[in-house]
Amino acid sequence: MSTEVDSLTIEEAAAELERLAKEIARNDALYHGKDAPVISDAEYDALKRRNDAIEARFPELIREDSPSRHVGAAPSATFSAVVHARPMLSLDNTFSQEDVQDFVASVYRFLGRLPDQSIAFTAEPKIDGLSMSIRYENRKLVTAATRGDGTTGENVTANIRTIKEIPQTLPAGAPDIVEVRGEVYMAKSDFLALNAQMEAEGKQIYVNPRNTAAGSLRQLDAKVTASRKLKFFAYAWGEISDMPSDTQFGMVEKFQDWGFPVNPLMKRLNSVADILAHYDDIGLKRPDLDYDIDGVVYKVDSLELQARLGFRSRSPRWATAHKFPAEQAFTKVTAIDIQVGRTGALTPVARLEPITVGGVVVTNATLHNADYIEGIGNSGERIREEGHDIRIGDTVIVQRAGDVIPQVLDVVMERRPEGTERYKFPTKCPVCGSHAVREKNEKTGKLDSVTRCTGGFICRAQATEHLKHFVSRNAFDIEGLGTKQVDFFFESEDPALQIRTAPDIFTLKARQEASPLTKLENIEGFGKVSVRKLFDAIDERRQIALHRFIYALGIRHVGETTAKLLARSYGTYEAFEAAMKEAAPLSGDAWNDLNDIEGIGEIVARAIVEFYKEPRNVEVISRLLAEVKPQEAEQPVTSGSPVVGKTVVFTGSLEKFTRDEAKARAESLGAKVAGSVSKKTDILVAGPGAGSKLDKARELGVQTMDEDEWLALIGG
Repeated sequence: MSTEVDSLTIEEAAAELERLAKEIARNDALYHGKDAPVISDAEYDALKRRNDAIEARFPELIREDSPSRHVGAAPSATFSAVVHARPMLSLDNTFSQEDVQDFVASVYRFLGRLPDQSIAFTAEPKIDGLSMSIRYENRKLVTAATRGDGTTGENVTANIRTIKEIPQTLPAGAPDIVEVRGEVYMAKSDFLALNAQMEAEGKQIYVNPRNTAAGSLRQLDAKVTASRKLKFFAYAWGEISDMPSDTQFGMVEKFQDWGFPVNPLMKRLNSVADILAHYDDIGLKRPDLDYDIDGVVYKVDSLELQARLGFRSRSPRWATAHKFPAEQAFTKVTAIDIQVGRTGALTPVARLEPITVGGVVVTNATLHNADYIEGIGNSGERIREEGHDIRIGDTVIVQRAGDVIPQVLDVVMERRPEGTERYKFPTKCPVCGSHAVREKNEKTGKLDSVTRCTGGFICRAQATEHLKHFVSRNAFDIEGLGTKQVDFFFESEDPALQIRTAPDIFTLKARQEASPLTKLENIEGFGKVSVRKLFDAIDERRQIALHRFIYALGIRHVGETTAKLLARSYGTYEAFEAAMKEAAPLSGDAWNDLNDIEGIGEIVARAIVEFYKEPRNVEVISRLLAEVKPQEAEQPVTSGSPVVGKTVVFTGSLEKFTRDEAKARAESLGAKVAGSVSKKTDILVAGPGAGSKLDKARELGVQTMDEDEWLALIGG
């Protein structure tokens, strides 16, 4: 199990945030993009909670690719894209009464009000379905799109038109432009009937209603969608030309007037006690509902207060989802396998006797690392009752909340077979045979929680995983060079076919043309057309966006959005590489400039600089640059904003707005908000009682203004 957050060093925290960002992004893509989740809701929520807890303790380490800044997954290329007029964000989750109390208190605190129960909240079931935005123009349904990555979704208009509960037209009096948002789902009774039909026809049955609904909605043939009896609940909106109500509750009532189904269990409440009582009541009704729910959603009812509260990067401050407890079951561990990742991490995976938990068959569970198997944390704390270790043959308690792979909670010691032995974590890589070690933190003396293969690029797993990362969708995105093809080219002993490092991809065509014997088109699985398409796809990537190039290099701690941040900051690859080499002493202007970039902490900066100190990396990049030209980064523009790209610091006792409101407003206008004054600061906004920050700003010649001047600058 991972180290407790309070015990993490800053180095451990940075490494853990990198791991969490990648793991959560991978699972977002599987869940939202492919309707094929591989971990349970509970396990996913645990990842998100751990990420949030680490960021709360180390705010300077928040990454550009942090899960707290993003939502969903990129839309599928199967359907045309629809750009949402207003982003479709997700909700933060709460899991206890204390969490709900904190949420309500945070609303009052942000608004600078006493918690006097004067603010009303709506509470409604959280439907376990597929988020949908349906747009009407002049009261006619024109488009329908999935949430996608929150900004761009998939156009599923033809399929949405088959859902009888969704109106094709709105009544007279409805606004000219309306985007009604809600959840598409499949009723439990319809799901069971569909599975009975599939079984009678000798076909494979479906896993659960949510995935079946999502898959049904993504059918290319709308007739298939129509046969699945999908349903819809409306509960939100996107762009709307004329607001018909000033409350959340009133808007939902208006949806019902327009002919949309809305959830009958929605209530408007004021006190935390009433909110929690309604949560308990919905929980008791849950088994009898004909649709799956996994919690209750609370929203501030007043739309004026919602606007004041605003948004974080991926979620509104005025809403949260109170999740239900996870479901549990018992099964047996039949084997423990080791998987080796791109960075050499050895991850143990438990193979389980198939078990149905809440209607879903599960067969695997990640065991995280050696400590988790042993039942201890890195600091020696017990993570299971009496520190039970996990052994092959053990009966274990597994937990899930709605999807596929469970979390292993504990071992049923009474059922442990005689003669079982403690699992011995490998000291050699199962792929290449190199030593597998747990690195020691020089500052703390603690062992890293992750065991890593020391083989580097001689390890097939690491080398091939690096290549797969290089050609992946968010990196070079080379069509026709997938997992199987990478494995084939890597394993080939023929120089005309080998791809062992990234530059080899771009010399493949020339080597093929020069080869008198080995022709790829003659090898089974390829052919003339596929080979031509592969070479065309490779050639199309000889010009590549700078952030994609940086991300594709596979630098530790540098995710996709961190790469975008670096690209925007340095503009060209030449400037980026030169700065990283100049920062090699971990001091001086280049080093300070790298650390001053918002979102780049010392750990990330050190990892980038160390990457460029490795001669082999520089040599591979040099060969790559002979084949590929990274393009100059495009700088973001916020139209009409007078503070876009500027760094702003707020200090003193602000009277016109709360500190949170000021920060949210500035960031929405494209400004960066910093906590301290430096030579990078452009504007200091000083309220009454401003002290040392104001003095330093004047010393550095930073533009200073009071609250009224700030409001005049940004237009109120």
